[in-house]
Amino acid sequence: MTVRSRWLVLVAVALMATAYVLPLWRVDLVAPQYPEGLGMLIRINGVGGVKPNDLNSINGLNHYIGMKTIEPDAIPELRWMPWILGGLIAAGLAVAAMRRRVPLYLYTVVLLGVLGTGLWDYRRWGYDYGHDLDNEHAIIKIPGMTYSPPVIGRKKLLNFTATSWPSYGGIALSLAAGLIVMASVTTFRTGREEA
Repeated sequence: MTVRSRWLVLVAVALMATAYVLPLWRVDLVAPQYPEGLGMLIRINGVGGVKPNDLNSINGLNHYIGMKTIEPDAIPELRWMPWILGGLIAAGLAVAAMRRRVPLYLYTVVLLGVLGTGLWDYRRWGYDYGHDLDNEHAIIKIPGMTYSPPVIGRKKLLNFTATSWPSYGGIALSLAAGLIVMASVTTFRTGREEA
């Protein structure tokens, strides 16, 4: 493992640690009746509103169309994610200390797998949240309408425009993954040149 690769791993680990204090994802809803918008921030261990009452307002609106209430305590991933990220950070520090190629390559695969699984799980959660409706008790019923927010990008949901993007912590995790891939590629190329 090159010195440059080791530094890339250490910087990546520092970026990952910021996810404990910065939100990972942001979902915004804008409609004529809410021109200032409503927003939701997903953190490593919780979900809250961008503004103090946003999450309550979103849950109130969701009640009309039969969507489940967003209850952070009922989302098991929010209990696991801090531990998973802690494990990734500890493993990254171990890889940097070992200075070996194979652990770096394995760490790269594991990190990309965990981040990919997290993104897939977020998509799965949003799909379930927007499709598993309580039509029996919904006040507004539109046959065939579902309300899954986009994973990334913008989507029209009735008269709301929903946007979903990585927030600062999610961007930091993406940059960290990029640095780890760069460290692996640099180490691999250096190894081939020395062979």
